[in-house]
Amino acid sequence: MESRYKTYQYVEQLPQFVGNEVELRGWVQNKTEKGKLVFIILRDGTGITQCVIFKNNVTEEIFSNAKSLTQESSIYIKGTVRAEERAPGGFEIDVTELNVYNIAKFYPITPKEHGDAFLMEVRHLWLRSSRQHAIMRIRSSVIKAIKDFFDGNGFKQMDSPILTPSACEGTSTLFETKYFDIGSAYLSQSGQLYAEATAMALGRVYTFGPAFRAELSKTRKHLTEFWMVEPEMAFFDLNDDMDLAEDLVEYIVQYVLKNNLKELSVLERDISKLENIKRPFYRLSYDEAVDWLQKNKIPLKKKINGQDVDIVPFPWGEDFGSPQEEALMEQFDKPCIIHRYPSDVKAFYMKRDPNNSKVVLAMDMLAPEKGGEIIGGSQREDDENLLLERIRKENLPEDDYQWYLDLRRFGSVPHSGFGLGVERTVKWITGASHIREVIPFPRMIYRIYP
Repeated sequence: MESRYKTYQYVEQLPQFVGNEVELRGWVQNKTEKGKLVFIILRDGTGITQCVIFKNNVTEEIFSNAKSLTQESSIYIKGTVRAEERAPGGFEIDVTELNVYNIAKFYPITPKEHGDAFLMEVRHLWLRSSRQHAIMRIRSSVIKAIKDFFDGNGFKQMDSPILTPSACEGTSTLFETKYFDIGSAYLSQSGQLYAEATAMALGRVYTFGPAFRAELSKTRKHLTEFWMVEPEMAFFDLNDDMDLAEDLVEYIVQYVLKNNLKELSVLERDISKLENIKRPFYRLSYDEAVDWLQKNKIPLKKKINGQDVDIVPFPWGEDFGSPQEEALMEQFDKPCIIHRYPSDVKAFYMKRDPNNSKVVLAMDMLAPEKGGEIIGGSQREDDENLLLERIRKENLPEDDYQWYLDLRRFGSVPHSGFGLGVERTVKWITGASHIREVIPFPRMIYRIYP
């Protein structure tokens, strides 16, 4: 079909235009002058290339305009492509025409070092840097890989509401807002409960959207607004759930390796560690993980009378935090799934293990290299009476969950699902030091600007 919009040429297409004339549009990443030559590093969103303006080949006006360019000025150039391995990007443009869209004045992010606090204040500009540009392109690939994986395996994407009448995993971390005359509504912590309903209609579904947690956390792994993909599958048990999680993560990592080597190189990422991310992954029961922590004297840190206290040996029944997760993962070179957690530390909707009522059929996938938890999931409780018992134990409002209980009253089946955090996954794959680098505009407890 013939395109109805103007087709432009881009830096990433230069290999197919060697020896030919191209027209490029973009921004000046850097400019240097040397006598009758002006060298421009042009950035257009798909890559960078060097453009050379030779005074004898252009008009006085073009040469003067080239000399006037500043960092992040926006321009149009026309010229012939030639291969040049010494040039950034491996190609060079011999410029014959140059037009200026805008001369940038006093661009605040200079080539010198800047602190994170300043860079977050100008996040809308920091995204243009080579490092942030590489991370954002990998994020885009991760999202595409997720959708390709599920769409290619018979799943249907369903949308869960962002405004909900009740909590999914507890009321202490909810953002509340007034909802007309009805009362309070809450920003969704997860699309899972609604995904369960659509799974009962379509069999295998996934939701993909933002989630919100009002946690007072300042760690390198927490955001108040983040993106999550949540598959939900009728007739899947816990083992099916874990198998699917492994398949998904392997697919994502291998997709990025296939499509983003240039960006991984910019980030100086050790790709040999990513190349190793292939099934089967490691698996430990919660009991086995606690046993390892106890044998290796990994403590649980708790506040007692206002003081931080190390409790050794690690007590059975406690959830793992970052210190325990990172210690466990030091022995593994690819993800590990911890399964069958104590029921008291997990959500009300998780099914108890029929062989041990003290634990639920839950699983968390931990990434190596201090990647932390990237997936959390479970087999869901499919028995109406047992689910109602958990709702009452958690002091949740029964009326708000009548629709959810209906799923157990009318054709209940075994079913499972999980949530994969996009930002945590991108942070691990890219090797970023902080989660605020892997989402375009991070929302944290101390930041909502810009």
